[in-house]
Amino acid sequence: MPNFDKNKKFETDELDERMIEIARVAKVVKGGRRFQFRATIVVGDGKGKIGMGIGKANSVPDAIRKASERARRDLHFVNLSGTTIAHQTIGRVAGARVLLKPASPGTGVIAAGGVRAVLEAAGVKDILTKSLGSNNVLNVVKATFDALEQLKSPVEEAARRGKAVKDLMPFWERR
Repeated sequence: MPNFDKNKKFETDELDERMIEIARVAKVVKGGRRFQFRATIVVGDGKGKIGMGIGKANSVPDAIRKASERARRDLHFVNLSGTTIAHQTIGRVAGARVLLKPASPGTGVIAAGGVRAVLEAAGVKDILTKSLGSNNVLNVVKATFDALEQLKSPVEEAARRGKAVKDLMPFWERR
């Protein structure tokens, strides 16, 4: 029989979990409206791994549990460049657009709401953002994920272009 250590932390226990939104949603049926709760959660390890989960249930705790489980199953890796991102990018989902711009060290996370939660969970410390178009929280968060997935690794991009990595980096990292 295998020996399990109860005190050992697994990788999923080290994830930072952030609540984005809890919304009451309704389905119209013959007898009236049926209400449920929808929870949106972002998890990340602070080192470039992030995931988003949406859970729906008749009670808030069940919706949160479902969202958390889905977020942990849906982890993606994001290419970070130190404390920021390597280049500017725009993510688009439905009517929402999110602009992400790299920033120099010490700037902080200039973002609000769902975008801030996603970026902090991913481990980004210095970034400038702008939400364009729709204000729908779900679409803005999904657009942020889209923008982060578009990021290219500086090493891979330098190899593709046949240049040195330092030639592609922002001026504050060339020193």
